[in-house]
Amino acid sequence: MAKNNLRNTRRVTQGDVAKKANVSQAMVSYIVNNNATVTIPDETRQRVQDAMDELGYVPNITARRLRSSKTYTIAGIIPDITNPFYPSFERGIQDIANQHNYDLIMYNTDGTAERELKCLQSMLQGRVDGIVGVFFHLRAMELISLIEQGISVVRLEGMPKMPGSVPLDNIYIDNIAASRTAVEYLIERGHHKIGMLTSHEGPARFREIGYREAMQAHSVTIDERLLSAGAYSEDGGYDAMKHILSSDIIPTAIFAANDLMAMGAMLAIREANLSIPDDIAVMGFDDIPTAKLVYPALTTIAQFQRNLGQRAAEMLMERLNGNAPNIGRSEAMPYKLIVRESA
Repeated sequence: MAKNNLRNTRRVTQGDVAKKANVSQAMVSYIVNNNATVTIPDETRQRVQDAMDELGYVPNITARRLRSSKTYTIAGIIPDITNPFYPSFERGIQDIANQHNYDLIMYNTDGTAERELKCLQSMLQGRVDGIVGVFFHLRAMELISLIEQGISVVRLEGMPKMPGSVPLDNIYIDNIAASRTAVEYLIERGHHKIGMLTSHEGPARFREIGYREAMQAHSVTIDERLLSAGAYSEDGGYDAMKHILSSDIIPTAIFAANDLMAMGAMLAIREANLSIPDDIAVMGFDDIPTAKLVYPALTTIAQFQRNLGQRAAEMLMERLNGNAPNIGRSEAMPYKLIVRESA
């Protein structure tokens, strides 16, 4: 009854929480604001959290912002929310934002230079404290204006990046090495007529380099008729595969620049009355959630999207909390070949 009366008459304060949890109000403040300079026992932290839940305490974000001159908001910038790769990546960012009591807003750029620039201009208006971004067009020099204004940036990149003197952070999957792994697996399975569905979008250019390096390293001839470019989507993969199947040479295996293209290719292969993997093996890249649900289940390269989002957001929080060096950082993230029925 007392709890309901408290909720109905006035806003629950940190003092109320402190009294309920039998701790100081300063301790409640440390926990609410994730003060990294104070060591707090897990038992105390849990007791305070239980008190906040019971009393219905909601932090006063407006007051917090006024005291610190921060927005306590971060942005995630992605190229395509309809690509199943990105919701898991966004979920990872959200996990860490929640832990640090930050709001998260998401921007979708459609992978175009115009919309990436529009996001940049919006961020420069001071709406966020930091950004986790996947940029297909904006380069480091164009992001420096954000950093000069005190907005921290972490990028998901397609290749290793040398850390520079500017405090711009990167995480990356080595797409060239990962693609070599994918194609070498196909070669080890006895395939020598290996085609590729590539794209002019995203990290596909790095994945094509990996494809070519693997083929050359194993002295496997690259037949340019077996390479076809399309949109970074199921329709793009379908059209690119149809183009290859219309030629006078049929591959025994296809490496697609992402899983969506691979799934589009599988449809085109079935429509041609060919069997997967007996006639044509199919390899994807990303390991999106539906990769194991299609038939046959897709062999692919896993990038662990949620982990990518979590680590990018952790690096951002380190930067925002003053626990990062004054120079840029670059961190490699793992990938793994996932063997299923399609290859």
